[in-house]
Amino acid sequence: MGEGMDEFLEVRWGLRSGSDQEPSAINSTVTQQAQRDTLTMTNTSDNSTSDNSTSDNSACVNIPASRISDLLMGIYILAFVLGLIFNLLTLGPILRQVCSHNVLGVYLLNLSVSDLLYIFTMPLWIYYYRTDHQWKLGLEACKAAGFFYYSNMYVSIYLLCCISVDRCLAITYPLKAKVFRRSRYAWAICFLVAAVVMALHILVLVMEGEPLDGDKRCYESYPLTSTVALFNVIRVCLGFVGPLLVLGFCYAQIFSKVRRSCGVDEQVKRKVKLLSIGVMVIFAVCFAPYHILLLVRSLVFFWTEKQKNCAFEGQVHFYFSCTLAMSSLNSVVDPLLYVLSSNGVKEEIRHCCWLDRNTRLKPTGTRHLYQQKQVCLTSLT
Repeated sequence: MGEGMDEFLEVRWGLRSGSDQEPSAINSTVTQQAQRDTLTMTNTSDNSTSDNSTSDNSACVNIPASRISDLLMGIYILAFVLGLIFNLLTLGPILRQVCSHNVLGVYLLNLSVSDLLYIFTMPLWIYYYRTDHQWKLGLEACKAAGFFYYSNMYVSIYLLCCISVDRCLAITYPLKAKVFRRSRYAWAICFLVAAVVMALHILVLVMEGEPLDGDKRCYESYPLTSTVALFNVIRVCLGFVGPLLVLGFCYAQIFSKVRRSCGVDEQVKRKVKLLSIGVMVIFAVCFAPYHILLLVRSLVFFWTEKQKNCAFEGQVHFYFSCTLAMSSLNSVVDPLLYVLSSNGVKEEIRHCCWLDRNTRLKPTGTRHLYQQKQVCLTSLT
């Protein structure tokens, strides 16, 4: 204020004297002062706009310290403990099946590896919810945790589809399918699925920019951007709706074939049906709620203005966070669903745990019939 007044007096003095300064020098001084005033006003306006934007983003969804963090932390701890135990318990029997060139074993092994990679990042998310949605582990750790989280989800979904298609071909076209149901083809399919899913998520990380916002939230920036909302719609269609239709078609074919088959034991039919129903139920429970809310959030973003969208995000945040945590339970049910429901793998677990005494104590004739049922059921599953 004082400097401006001094310059103003100097200009007026120069105008009055008329002999000490040239008109061009006077105009230059006035112009420089005007430019400085304009720059100061512009910077003040930009800072004010930036502060208001940050305030709006922070107020869009308020995540205070509440029971939601304790609930989410409990779900992730449960998924971490049970998922680690079940996947490690079944890893040995699955490796034995892979060594015997079993196609189902190849898919199960890749499913277990994907689950374990995700399970090892769960402590990061547990710590994140322990600190009430404050990520204190750095940007790279946030990117890695999100990458393995979403990659595991869609690798698991597509591998479930691969297993369903394989079982459908084995049951409906047992002779023709022998040409395609080979372990080397299964390995190639698994590598292709993993490569495509991971490449797409790397592309998304590059397009989205930094996943950490000003409040240190990891992948919890609100409101959505147009790029993220569009990608979410594509992700729901290709990553959930498409695989769900494939699963529905495969298990409809399996039900029809098993129902019309007269040479298959009733117990075998019952196991195949229960396993098929279980796949659909687990798929719906783990993945459907998350993808439905994800689609709704994206459509609301496109159809409403920012203020209404923020209000909607605040209303559904609790439910969306719960569905996201529920999707992590797929790492628990994957080994249970496909490994423990397969008698071939169950016998391997019993052998590893020294629990195969009942089989060895059976009479020869009974054991022969029992082994025939095992072979029949293994071929169907």
